[in-house]
Amino acid sequence: MLVSDYNYDLPEERIVKFPPKERGTTRLLVLNRKTGEMKDSYYKDFVDYLNPGDVLILNDTRVMQSRLFCELPDGRKREIVVLEKHGDEPQRVMYRGKLHDGDVLKIMPTKLGDVAFEGAFRESNTPSFVISHILGDGIAEVESDTPLSELAEKYGTVPLPPYLHRDATDSDKKRYQTVWAKNMGSAAAPTASLNMTDELLEKILKKGVTIKYLTLHVGLGTFLPIRSDNVEDHKMHSEWFRIPEDTIEEIKTAKASGHRVVALGTTVTRTLEYYGKTGKTEGEDDIFIYPGFEFTTVDAILTNFHAPKSTVLMLAAAFAGWDHLHAAYDHAVKEKYNFLSYGDSMFIC
Repeated sequence: MLVSDYNYDLPEERIVKFPPKERGTTRLLVLNRKTGEMKDSYYKDFVDYLNPGDVLILNDTRVMQSRLFCELPDGRKREIVVLEKHGDEPQRVMYRGKLHDGDVLKIMPTKLGDVAFEGAFRESNTPSFVISHILGDGIAEVESDTPLSELAEKYGTVPLPPYLHRDATDSDKKRYQTVWAKNMGSAAAPTASLNMTDELLEKILKKGVTIKYLTLHVGLGTFLPIRSDNVEDHKMHSEWFRIPEDTIEEIKTAKASGHRVVALGTTVTRTLEYYGKTGKTEGEDDIFIYPGFEFTTVDAILTNFHAPKSTVLMLAAAFAGWDHLHAAYDHAVKEKYNFLSYGDSMFIC
């Protein structure tokens, strides 16, 4: 199975660069994964496609302001993204530009180019950290007296996906975060949830749908492309997760009574299917879902429109069937849906 098999034509103008003015005003394409039938709808009407007794599961991770601007002693600028930390392992970062073992990086203001602000910032007692080991592929281990997660929250900014080709704005600090974000630790947002609103959640509850939560800290795998030609050769990066006992009980109740488990996003889907395969409710999740995978827990998925040849596109293809999904994506392009993180959504049921 080749990575190139999971490709489609995505015009640049279909990649929306900013969130909608009002959260939740995006479109929704509903896809029947058994028949391939499609329906054009709106995200605010998602409740219409849920049934009383369904369980909707959300990821309550909170995105770190993990993008840091830094400076080497000779004045050269570097940009890093603080990655999620697992247990006692060394802290890791992604970086742009050349770095070497032993380099000392001083944290700079988020708005580079403001000369007066930068000058005042340099005079203050700003923290620094050391590159302890270059791992390759733009990843390095670092040492810091203060946890980088704390420094990122104080001095960092939102780590927008590179395909947006812009710096984060003040608006992104709020909009690149779910309305229920709670547990700090993600290096990127669970973006399928960015369109969900408190008002819609209230309507969903009133319909008799149970809402439960789990935590998966979105990490390195979100940023790294697939570098192998064969799908089976790709190794997914592990991400920390936890599924509370009350969520597990609601899943069991829904399954026993013939109701659906609905996953809001691929992060929730991966976590639930990892639980379904292993029985584990906390730890490191490195499951890679691609066509041929047998789903045991999730019955429907609300998700984004994903980038070509990405792991999340392959997950959606595994769930919907590539023929159905490819046809739906062609329809979405033709009908001018907006794609990727700040774009429209798809309900595969």
